[in-house]
Amino acid sequence: MRFGVLFLLLACLYLSLAQGTYENCCLKRVERARQSTIKRVVHYRVQETDGGCNLPAIVFTMKGGRTFCANPNRKWVQKLKKNIDERKA
Repeated sequence: MRFGVLFLLLACLYLSLAQGTYENCCLKRVERARQSTIKRVVHYRVQETDGGCNLPAIVFTMKGGRTFCANPNRKWVQKLKKNIDERKA
């Protein structure tokens, strides 16, 4: 009886893990950002198109934890990334 319950529990655990992992992907990107928004950005990360994400983006994190995604090829995005890197150095 105990073996059956343990086996069932392990089978359920295996199946739930086999469903895949949830990736935090950007589904859309902003083309422009307000100056007030840009001033609140404290961190960024690069979203590659490998894995489960199919949209290249830069994910900016603002004070308070809110995020927004932007096109990595836009000039203002590259400038903001450089500014953040210089602040951290």
